[in-house]
Amino acid sequence: MGIAVSLDSLPALVLNADYRPLSYYPLSLWSWQDAIKAVFLERVNIVAEYDHEVASPSFSMKVPSVVCLKSYVKPSRYPAFTRFNVFLRDRFRCQYCASPDELTFDHVVPRCCGGATTWENVVAACSPCNLRKGSKLPAQARMFPLQRPFQPTVQDLHNNGRLFPPNHLHESWMDYLYWDSELEP
Repeated sequence: MGIAVSLDSLPALVLNADYRPLSYYPLSLWSWQDAIKAVFLERVNIVAEYDHEVASPSFSMKVPSVVCLKSYVKPSRYPAFTRFNVFLRDRFRCQYCASPDELTFDHVVPRCCGGATTWENVVAACSPCNLRKGSKLPAQARMFPLQRPFQPTVQDLHNNGRLFPPNHLHESWMDYLYWDSELEP
């Protein structure tokens, strides 16, 4: 008798019409239900399947493991400003000491000094550095970011995301995922 597999552990990798993932971090995945619904609505083509089937009294099909959109979705050039995207831009490292631990959001020019919550003024900072810097300007605190904060492109975040591959990658996805950051500028 085979090992029982939960269908919830069988997500589908979603590729754009050019056969590239819609996103790398987080990896563009759909639940098996959403993938099958998209197949029935004729919005995707099935590229690869798992060995597991879903069935109703009148129909059965293998669960898709890779689907490709039929219509190309033009990626936005600039990502949303979110805490996660700031951390991703900064490669999940404190911009003052390079620690990956206890990350927080730091305003380089503090809000009390007129600093805005923008890509160009916010960096990832570990809790100890953030507390040490407090509401001081970089020169006052003698703490300067390792890189000047900037508004990243979606491509910048994709490239950084490739440095942090997910814990689980199904073998059927490997021809469509490129975790080597040298592959694209």
